Amino acid sequence: MNKSLSALAIASIALLAAAGAQAEGVRTERNMSLELANRIATAAVASCQDKGYAVTTTVVDRAGTVRAVQRADNAGPHTVDASRAKAYTSASAKNTTLAMMENAQKNPAAATLVYLPGMLLVGGGVPVKVGNEVIGAVGIGGAPGGHLDEQCAVAAIATVADLLK
Repeated sequence: MNKSLSALAIASIALLAAAGAQAEGVRTERNMSLELANRIATAAVASCQDKGYAVTTTVVDRAGTVRAVQRADNAGPHTVDASRAKAYTSASAKNTTLAMMENAQKNPAAATLVYLPGMLLVGGGVPVKVGNEVIGAVGIGGAPGGHLDEQCAVAAIATVADLLK
């Protein structure tokens, strides 16, 4: 019976070690669902429209891949690319594009970020977080100032705060 218990103990230890090794190689991450992306995009366009701004909103997932785009009537054609680049930049850096722009203006080393393909250091990109984990970002282009784009993005994210817990 001792040999059976020893064999069982060894097998248990081996299984635990294998499970630990497997857990180190696999990550579990939260990400942006299509439903959540659409809700944020809709809320962002509505928030800006309430202020009289015709904008485009792009929502990306944690990898910066586009999940939803909404372009308001009368939004300029340039706002599509601007909103996507702002969302991508925010998701990539896990920061607001307004904060990044301000940092780049003060810090010559950070100013080189503008040379990275796809990055746009203009206000209007805001990360979407669950706790401290960035699951995506929203980018808005078309308001008369990046700080106003950012205000609409923050308001849109606030409308889904209950889903980000």
